[in-house]
Amino acid sequence: VQLQASGGGLVQAGGSLRLACAASKFILEHYAIGWFRQAPGKEREGVSCISSKDGSTYYADSAKGRFTISRDNAKNTVYLQMSSLKPEDTAVYYCAAQRLFGGWEMCSQATTYDYWGQGTLVTVSS
Repeated sequence: VQLQASGGGLVQAGGSLRLACAASKFILEHYAIGWFRQAPGKEREGVSCISSKDGSTYYADSAKGRFTISRDNAKNTVYLQMSSLKPEDTAVYYCAAQRLFGGWEMCSQATTYDYWGQGTLVTVSS
């Protein structure tokens, strides 16, 4: 199983970035996809997730109103549109696939995921 995250980069505070997580059609049809981030010296934290069944979306409080997760089935890709970025959003961002979806309580926990992509670095300058 391959998950390929991309789209990171350097952006000024207040700017936007769109991350992409490319996966197989099977994965997108049967697995929820989550975005996590890990800043230096901090634990990995859940940012957002999207259900494979009904497309329901969930967000961490820090992401609500600024980030949008979406899925393009034709491109087998899940996106994380990030706006109004802050320096504290600086981290390596990872996408992951979860077979058993149980809402935010489960999809926010990194230990419940089955597959992980490599990270993509997002740096927000002040």
